[in-house]
Amino acid sequence: MSTIEVTELLGDGIGPELCESVHTIAQVLPLDLKFIPFDLSVGNRESGNSRDLFDQVYESMNTTKLAIKYPTVTRTSSPNAVIRRMCDFSVILRPVVSIKGIKSNFSEPLELYIVRVATGGTYDDPGQMIGKDAAVSLRIVERTPVRQAAKFAFKLAREKQLTVTSSSKHTIQRTTDGFFQKIVDEVHQDYKDIKHQIELFDALLAKIILKPENYQVVVVLNEYGDFLSDMACGLIGSIGIGASGNYSFITENNVDRVDIAMFDPSGGTAPDIAGQNKCNPTAMLLAFGMLLDQINRHELGHKLRLALFSSIAEGKCTGDIGGRMGTREFTRMIADKLKDSL
Repeated sequence: MSTIEVTELLGDGIGPELCESVHTIAQVLPLDLKFIPFDLSVGNRESGNSRDLFDQVYESMNTTKLAIKYPTVTRTSSPNAVIRRMCDFSVILRPVVSIKGIKSNFSEPLELYIVRVATGGTYDDPGQMIGKDAAVSLRIVERTPVRQAAKFAFKLAREKQLTVTSSSKHTIQRTTDGFFQKIVDEVHQDYKDIKHQIELFDALLAKIILKPENYQVVVVLNEYGDFLSDMACGLIGSIGIGASGNYSFITENNVDRVDIAMFDPSGGTAPDIAGQNKCNPTAMLLAFGMLLDQINRHELGHKLRLALFSSIAEGKCTGDIGGRMGTREFTRMIADKLKDSL
């Protein structure tokens, strides 16, 4: 069995408990996983050697091509933003799927794959004041990351036999959003077997709530993807149960393929419950499942998700989603279910 190396980015707050959960699951898998840890806790980052630390992280990620990241405190700078720029991540995937057993105010089942352009928009521009009473920010849309996001979305839709929706405000933001839509349309020419529809972003938010079954893979620009991801997670019951994949690409013979992939949960460090065996590892384990998919062990990712979802459906989960179990007990139950299925 060949060794699969994974760069592991340690964090703050509940990070160590989530790390323990991942390792508990990894131990029952028929894989030889070698985690290469780097301490990205705020104390270590502020110790004066952050530049060397991130250089080491990049060197490792560029070697392993795989990384898993735990929540980190953002103080003077965001580790996520530093890593995103360093590794040239251009696409973020956020799957949002209803989980039976988690109470929400939304009764319809949701299965949405949000493909977000990870760069540009106004997020890459700090803006500036004009005098004392006005401010301006530059909005940036680049061809390459949009093309990569669109290809990623159509390829995902083809693999899963789903439809694609591209969404923006191209009727108002004619130059930037119009450019985005033009690129998506160009990419669609290579995926004509995939149904593609266009929605204005404000209308999309309402329509997903009204008729969620009409939307499957949605590709959007940076800010829109941020807004949509949180709204969709809210619909299924918790912002803290979402996981993300972050991808950079390399182009060979005019074909884009994933170069580096990093997987992380959407939730934060939750310092109020850190170290108390109360945190919910669902998002972290879903992120780990995405990593298994990335190394073409889809059957293991699928079995992990089944074990996780069946435990939640039985009410055997952590307190934040209606159960009474601690983090370790919940993780152990998932590991046992997974082991039995293997």
